[in-house]
Amino acid sequence: MLKDKLIERLKTFQDVLMERVSIEKEVKELPKSIIAQEEVLLRARKSYSDRSQRLADIQARVLHMKAELAEVIDHKDRSEQQMDNISSPREFEALNKEITEAGLKEDQLRKDLRKEEENLKEAENEVKASQSLIASQESEINEKKTKILNEEASMLGRITELKKIEEELTNDLDPEIVFKFERIIKSKQGIGVVPVKGVVCSGCSIVLPAQFVNSVRQSNTVVFCPYCSRVLSYEEGDLDHDDMIVDIESGSLADLDDFGDDEEADYDGEDDIEDDAEKGGLVDSDN
Repeated sequence: MLKDKLIERLKTFQDVLMERVSIEKEVKELPKSIIAQEEVLLRARKSYSDRSQRLADIQARVLHMKAELAEVIDHKDRSEQQMDNISSPREFEALNKEITEAGLKEDQLRKDLRKEEENLKEAENEVKASQSLIASQESEINEKKTKILNEEASMLGRITELKKIEEELTNDLDPEIVFKFERIIKSKQGIGVVPVKGVVCSGCSIVLPAQFVNSVRQSNTVVFCPYCSRVLSYEEGDLDHDDMIVDIESGSLADLDDFGDDEEADYDGEDDIEDDAEKGGLVDSDN
């Protein structure tokens, strides 16, 4: 009965711990949710800079072309006014040539200017589009950052609550057992307590020695599987327990001593804990 209550406490602790680990992982992932938008914003700002430069270049060319066109028109007008004062055919031909060339240049300048003004309008629209995108992204990112801060505060509050519950569940337990059990949960896909069904550990599906199974069945203390290190609880299998003991000549607990030592060695050091957590798809906590 004592062991049953202890097992239930460990199962509850397991659920609470896994909830905390999951939330801590979410907290770490929260800032990543806006990375894509920040990259879009960065590209938008770069595009805005390039488009602004293009707009400035086009504006400069338009001003230059307008000034040149005004100069050509003025020269053409003065040449036409001089036609009334010519005194020889040669002067007429020279002046007429100037007027003709000025007219051709004026036509070409007007044509080029119209094209450049179309480019100017397009460049202005592109700059406005970049400004709009930047403003939109900045607004969304700021809103999301505020949301993230609120969510993070809520999550951290829940983590604090869970840690208090963990302390209540484990305050009178052997710290070494708690430490080992917590480590096992983080490296075994969140499952730290498994039943022995008949003579088989349901965590690793390995047949356990008959005498060891009997000790699991009768013990009032925490017993760890010598193969997968999970905490074992006993459940009757499909076959009668005594029949299984007769059928399986598996040796005694002494056969497991060396393996148990190896298992403990496998978990020495923080690096091993982190490696196990990564294999199990879980993120280790600060505790």
